[in-house]
Amino acid sequence: MAMTDTAIRAAKPLDKQYKLYDSGGLFVIVRPSGQKLWRFKYRFNDKEQQLTIGTYPVVSLKDARAKRDEAKRLVAEGIDPSAEKKRKAIAAAIQANNTFKMVAQELCEKLEREGVARATKIRNDRCIKQLEPDLGNRPVAEIEPFEILSALKKFERRGIHETANRLRAFAARVFRYAIVTGRARYNPAADLSEALVKPKIKHMAAIIDPKALGDLLRSVETFDKYMTTTLALKLTPHLFVRPGELRHMEWTEVDFSAKVWRIPAEKMKMRHEHVVPLSRQALEILTEAKALATGSKYVFPSIRTGLRPMSENTINVALRRLGYSGDEMTAHGFRSTASTLLNESGLWSPDAIERALAHKGGDRVRAIYHRGAHWDERVRMAQWWSDYLDRLRDGAEVVPIRA
Repeated sequence: MAMTDTAIRAAKPLDKQYKLYDSGGLFVIVRPSGQKLWRFKYRFNDKEQQLTIGTYPVVSLKDARAKRDEAKRLVAEGIDPSAEKKRKAIAAAIQANNTFKMVAQELCEKLEREGVARATKIRNDRCIKQLEPDLGNRPVAEIEPFEILSALKKFERRGIHETANRLRAFAARVFRYAIVTGRARYNPAADLSEALVKPKIKHMAAIIDPKALGDLLRSVETFDKYMTTTLALKLTPHLFVRPGELRHMEWTEVDFSAKVWRIPAEKMKMRHEHVVPLSRQALEILTEAKALATGSKYVFPSIRTGLRPMSENTINVALRRLGYSGDEMTAHGFRSTASTLLNESGLWSPDAIERALAHKGGDRVRAIYHRGAHWDERVRMAQWWSDYLDRLRDGAEVVPIRA
């Protein structure tokens, strides 16, 4: 006899659990605790089995019958309802753990284990944070191109086209990783670059006129805000390193007796150790910084705490305070300044200059050879460059060297 909702609600718990039967193998177990559980009894491969359907009244009588009928349909198609339920539960659990944010974080952790540069890690973490509001909690396999494009257009409408394109590239990499790890079937971000405004190529502003450079160096001598910042600003023109490499310089990396700074591979953009020859002027600035050291491992620590290096914008902010806009000079621009003027001098081989700038050559064997072959030239070039900067700063007449 078929059950009714009234009969199920009226069923009282006893000392032992008992069953109330509906039709077609559906029944309710009434437990001593008062809990009422739906079960469906069926046969599959000549074995009697039971499928748990849910708890009454969360699952109503009507819903239980619908689930029973669905289970019968699966049996008729040769599918075990219990096995299918477990498969769906596993799939749901996997899907819940395969959100865009979680897959992106997993990819970033992999890249970190592979030794990705710290600057790249920071940039990737920022990309995750920027995409999280729109895509973070979405299952990676369910995300459609229009969802990604909608998220990217928010940045594009603010005029930051480079950010929008960078986020698209990052998302595309996350989806490629999801595909090869079996969490997605296709890459919905792959072709979206065609829907975004192409950012204008913007070169880092740099002063390459010797007289203008001399003016800048004289201005640097007048900077007296925070001594550590002042010393970092003074040292920057003498070295050919990237701003992030200078910010993260540690005392253990500086060898005063050998007159070198050894930058570990994990800090370098190209993932190779880079040795920087230190001129007499660079060593004097570092010696002054050493006298001011307060126990931080960083040569140029943050103003707020010695546990972190100075901010990535510190040198640029100092340049702005000296009156140089972002269109005139940047911290990174000192590299272009050195590259341009050293090449124009005609005194140094292009390979030595490229090695000083830590640019990666296309031929690995040739790059390894030149790393050693041009060391002596780089040492001489480092000292010549610092002397040249001093002459410009002191207002010496600039004579075209090639002439």
